[in-house]
Amino acid sequence: MSLCMIDGPMVRRFVENGEAFDAMVKERFGTLDTDGDGVLSFPELRKGFEGLKLVARDATAAELAAQYDALFQKFDTDHNGSVDMAEFRSEMREIMLALAQGIGESPVQIALGNDSLLMKIVDLDDSVLQTA
Repeated sequence: MSLCMIDGPMVRRFVENGEAFDAMVKERFGTLDTDGDGVLSFPELRKGFEGLKLVARDATAAELAAQYDALFQKFDTDHNGSVDMAEFRSEMREIMLALAQGIGESPVQIALGNDSLLMKIVDLDDSVLQTA
């Protein structure tokens, strides 16, 4: 864990940096695609969501199932029962931009896991600042 400063513009710069953002998407997608078939099934994406702890802890099993189903449907834009790389990238972009909006313009201090997505953003932003 590291204590870091992050703000919305930092997250937006990451998303707008096509190379870095695409590398993150490819890495996350590959991690979630446990069977290596090039698409994410509902169980694969759900396992990834569970690791992020995106849903309420006190939700019932039925509420959890409904929340995970809604998340999967959001990613599965062509409704074919799986999420391909393009769908995953598109939704991750929307999530990251919403995160940037939520954080706002003022920096916030946050504890981040060393391998977390936000930590990658902080590291990238630091490396860009050091080379500027």
